[in-house]
Order: sequence, then structure tokens, then C-alpha cells
Amino acid sequence: MKQLAEKKKQQNIGEYIVYMYQMEDLLRSYQFDMDEVRQYVVSHYPVSEEEKNATTDWFGELAEKMKNEGIKDAGHLASTQKEVQRLAEIHWDLLKKDKEYFAIYHEAKPHVIASIMAAEGQDIGHEIQICINGVYGLLLCRLTGKKLSSEQENAAKAFGKVLSYLNLAYMDNGDS
Repeated sequence: MKQLAEKKKQQNIGEYIVYMYQMEDLLRSYQFDMDEVRQYVVSHYPVSEEEKNATTDWFGELAEKMKNEGIKDAGHLASTQKEVQRLAEIHWDLLKKDKEYFAIYHEAKPHVIASIMAAEGQDIGHEIQICINGVYGLLLCRLTGKKLSSEQENAAKAFGKVLSYLNLAYMDNGDS
């Protein structure tokens, strides 16, 4: 899992962020009980016992960070959110100077606004946080078998295009 996270971080920062959100939620679903994580998650990986131990240790480190940062029930690791913020900075920069990105974001903007309106005054973050949350929401729906409306599908596609373009810019900047 740690190797997969590191690989994602090197190749696709958006996928890395979504993956880390998923790992946080996995730990929450087991109430940070590392014995259960080991038994019900790690033990099923087709890897050596040594790799299973390393994976269990990695989950333990994540759990400890989450507890130390006060995000046992909700929220995301500061290190992951730092990457979200970096993508947001790239987004704001590209909006000023990249017409292709501007057009891609223009397609996603109505969905961003709809997400803000649906939040009914609750702070759901900046545009890029909304895009990431939309893609993560799509993943969760697929994992749980929930059917999405065509509007939700369209929003997730638009958010995915934004994140794909930002990933290219992120990699070009040598941020990985």
C-alpha cells in the first residue's frame, strides 16, 4: 500500500490524493483497530509476510498521524491537503495564462457552482477541493454500488478533466 501510494504520488497526484482519502476512510471504518486492519485487509494481499508487516506498519503510521492531527472522525492529513493546495495554486495560475485549461475549467465551473449551492452555506473548500471531492464521491458510489444521476456523472467527468490537466502541469513543474 505504501509503495502504491508513493507510485501514485510520482505519476498522478490527483489519484494519490483520492487514494489517501480512501486509506483514511478505511482506517476509520475499522475504528483504527490495527488487528482488524491486518486480519481483514492486509492479510488478503498476495504479498510476502514481510510486505504484509510493512503494510501493517504503514497503516499504523497513518493511523497515528490521523490521531495526532485530530482527524479521527473527519478531515484529511495535512500532508495530503498540502498537495491539494499545490494543485489549487497551479489552477489559479493556469486560469490566468492557459487558454486550454481555462476552457476545461469552464466546463467544470457550473458543476462547481452547483456543489457550492448544494452545500447550503457549509464551507466545502475551493474549486479544486470540490473537484477532488466529486471524483472521490464517484469512487465511493461505485464501490458501494450506488447509481449516479447523469448530472453526477457529467460533473465527475468534468472534475476529472480538470484534475488530469492539473496533474500534467504538476508533473511538468517537477512537484512530484
